[in-house]
Amino acid sequence: MDLATLIGILGAVAFLVIAMVLSGDIMMFVDTQSILIVFGGSLFIVLSNYSLGQFFGIGKVIAKAFIFKLEKPEELIEKSVDMADAARKGGFLALEEAEITNNFMQKGVDMLVDGHDADVVRATLQKDINLTTERHEKGAGMLSALADVAPAMGMIGTLIGLVAMLANMDDPKSIGPAMSVALLTTLYGAFLANVIAIPLATKLKLRMEEEKMNQELILDAVLGIQDGQNPRVIEGLLKNYLAEGKRQASTTDDE
Repeated sequence: MDLATLIGILGAVAFLVIAMVLSGDIMMFVDTQSILIVFGGSLFIVLSNYSLGQFFGIGKVIAKAFIFKLEKPEELIEKSVDMADAARKGGFLALEEAEITNNFMQKGVDMLVDGHDADVVRATLQKDINLTTERHEKGAGMLSALADVAPAMGMIGTLIGLVAMLANMDDPKSIGPAMSVALLTTLYGAFLANVIAIPLATKLKLRMEEEKMNQELILDAVLGIQDGQNPRVIEGLLKNYLAEGKRQASTTDDE
């Protein structure tokens, strides 16, 4: 569970609700017509940009912003060095006994055990990296599209409310509800975009970069093992994926 995402969004919503309560009756911020225009309209516009399968899979996409298990690069480096050492001592077949929890790493190791050429290994794993990145980009793109559409739908709702208000200026009782729709649609559009869609899209892009870096690290490790490089050479190469401070800390731990 990513507590930063959960706490951040819930905290923002909580402060907004507190501000509404302090303003008086919170129900004056609830309007069915505005909800239909912004939330309903925005979702259907996003649907028009994607397939039904992609759209109805948005729940799984959003879940990745909250629940996403990813190994630390340090753990992958340690595992890679251990496998490199095992391969130098017992050959690639010795890697069959390695306990590997990362599916991408397992695929690379299986290719080594099966005796595939380096070019084939590189091309296959790189294709997997590209496809994984593409899937992440589509998920983040859906939320980014929602973030773009929601304020526009809020503006459309505002115009609808203003038209209704101006068309009924001779009826003072209709001015208030029409103005309410005009203002609340803008509020809902800004809320949906800035409190929900943009933070989730940004977090998914961060997840994409983290997973891509891990996969590229694994690709370099697998190719290094296949080339028969010294485990310490592979370790030094892979530590380039770490931040400078973590490289030094890791080096100190090794010593």
